[in-house]
Amino acid sequence: MNTDKIYAESIAKDYAPKDNSKIIALKKLDNRAKLPATVFTYTCGIISALVFGTGMCLAMQVIGSGVTGMVLGVIIGIVGLIGCGVNYPIYKKLLEKGKAKYAYEIVRLAREIAEE
Repeated sequence: MNTDKIYAESIAKDYAPKDNSKIIALKKLDNRAKLPATVFTYTCGIISALVFGTGMCLAMQVIGSGVTGMVLGVIIGIVGLIGCGVNYPIYKKLLEKGKAKYAYEIVRLAREIAEE
């Protein structure tokens, strides 16, 4: 067997234009279904963690002072903790909604690819 020929074909395959536009379209649809849930989750998680941290700083009197600052810090910390707690269930709902929205197109395209 000519190994040089096999090696040359494998390199040429890397530089050849891709004809699998259906696979690329399937990946784009999958990303389109998942992107809103992912963006929301990261945004909500970061904001909730920052709110929780601010509440903790106020409660431990790193910033602010007095009983009012401590009580306000506990309340703000609880709000941040609740935000972190509801983040995952909201993510699951948004992901389910996105998948339901694009399910027909994704399944149809996946079946076309599988039948080829």
